[in-house]
Amino acid sequence: MSVIGSTSVQPFAEMLAEEFNRNNGDVRVEVQGGGSTAGIQAVANGIAQIGTCSRSLKPEETGFTPITIARDGIAVVVNLANKVSNLSRHQIRAIYEGKITNWRDVGGTDQPIRLITREEGSGTREAFTHLVMGETRIAASAITQESNGAVKELVKNDPGAIGYMSLGLVHGDLKALTVDGVKANAGDVINGTYPLVRPFLFVVKGTPDAAAQRFIDFVLSPPAQAMLEKEGLVRAK
Repeated sequence: MSVIGSTSVQPFAEMLAEEFNRNNGDVRVEVQGGGSTAGIQAVANGIAQIGTCSRSLKPEETGFTPITIARDGIAVVVNLANKVSNLSRHQIRAIYEGKITNWRDVGGTDQPIRLITREEGSGTREAFTHLVMGETRIAASAITQESNGAVKELVKNDPGAIGYMSLGLVHGDLKALTVDGVKANAGDVINGTYPLVRPFLFVVKGTPDAAAQRFIDFVLSPPAQAMLEKEGLVRAK
């Protein structure tokens, strides 16, 4: 059975699939990335039984059933050497539209800001656009990467870089900025104070077949939800 879509959801889906496969010998779940939009298209074309999506469905994406499996914060991340620890959403938007181009203008050192963004069709990019950019376009100078992992590597190795990615994947080799004075952590996602939060979805078309429903039921079960919570996500319920 194929699960295809968001690279943000992918590592968590792979973890859950491994646990599910260990205890369900008659069904094998295979997980692939490709992006949220690709996951929805895979379900629409019958290539995947379940699509994964790290944003809300668009109004034109009809005929699908979204199932929230967790909630995730979008972390705005910088290199560990960066002195900046807090930005407002207004500052982040100004940085990403190219109005603020040097870290000294937001309390950092005299160093050019290098923008890292995700590709078109990425659920992370679309959620970031909705929550931060609004109608403002990301500057053409931004370097586009096609996965959370690629964003992470660039920011980790570039003291002037800024990026955004799943909070659950940050760990200790990047600095997640405080946004509007609120720390980027699971506790503040849970209590609703962290401003950059998006859903992690499974997306199906019509009635899932028996194998897909078994995997969905497993992912929504208390043990699987506890696994996701341990990894830095917020339970679906």
